[in-house]
Amino acid sequence: MNITINDDAAAWYENEMDLSSGSYLRFFVRYGGFSSIQKGFSLGVSKEEPDHIGVKTEKNGVTYYIEEKDIWYFDGHDMIVELHPVGQEPDFKFEKK
Repeated sequence: MNITINDDAAAWYENEMDLSSGSYLRFFVRYGGFSSIQKGFSLGVSKEEPDHIGVKTEKNGVTYYIEEKDIWYFDGHDMIVELHPVGQEPDFKFEKK
């Protein structure tokens, strides 16, 4: 699985979550909400250092990652994070490998 963050989404996270080079942003599984790949679960985000990175990508010196224990949620899908053109908030897309 791979994580892709486009430039606009990265800039949004940097601004909204006060991220800078050397920061970490975790995508984690939470119970409830809506997901196109796992019923009854959704993604959350938090600014925190990792324990056991399962997958990561880096943009502008910020490490975006998912812990090993949360990889199951993606069920073999890659995650693409873009900025929604109307809502101007991150939009998650999942593509099966």
